[in-house]
Amino acid sequence: MVDVPQSPRVAGVTLRVPLPAPALWGFLLLLVALFAVSYAVGSTVGPVAPGLHGSSTPGGSGDTGGNTGHTHHGGGG
Repeated sequence: MVDVPQSPRVAGVTLRVPLPAPALWGFLLLLVALFAVSYAVGSTVGPVAPGLHGSSTPGGSGDTGGNTGHTHHGGGG
């Protein structure tokens, strides 16, 4: 077996900082693009249910039926 001598470092050579893999950059770019498209579509379409409001009233708990802690969402019988 032959030993090969290591070449000495040349002055002025900077160490290379490891960068993330190109696949990670591609994934992040795709993620940003999907969020941008979904935001644009959502702002164009508008709210899904414009008349839908929360059950609470300003300054109150919103529970006018005797604070039982249960919520009723229709359906079922």
